Amino acid sequence: MPQTAAADEPPEALAARRRWMAVLARADAAAIATRLEHAPPLPPATRLRGPEIGLVMARGRQGGDGAPFNLGEVTVTRCSVSLPDGRIGHAYVAGRDLRQAELAAVLDAALQDPAARPALLEAVIEPLAAAQAAEAAAVAARAAATRVQFFTMQTMR
Repeated sequence: MPQTAAADEPPEALAARRRWMAVLARADAAAIATRLEHAPPLPPATRLRGPEIGLVMARGRQGGDGAPFNLGEVTVTRCSVSLPDGRIGHAYVAGRDLRQAELAAVLDAALQDPAARPALLEAVIEPLAAAQAAEAAAVAARAAATRVQFFTMQTMR
């Protein structure tokens, strides 16, 4: 019987799952579907919950370590699916994209299978992660172009 509870997973498996779920949560449904065209077919999934749209309260801390406060509500979409072998996948994504949440949940369940994981990582997760890293680098480069260097009086002496 496959493990379905995060508490039962070894730390390295939990870290890998966090990584692929982070990539899937940042990717849109069109990008995931495009990558799935080059991947092995996913097993049929049965919906356990959703996909459904709701709100969660985002909390913050002043200065990063101060007292927590409610920042505001964020729209999220969640979905849970079950595969025929008993593996269960879950997904929570920001926004109202029902298809993204369902694809992410099915991929979460499929990636828990050690036999299917390498092919799915290579065909779906790694290309999405590379595209996201390239986009982050482009944003950082645009921001760096506007950086202003301030000198104090002491460095001018």
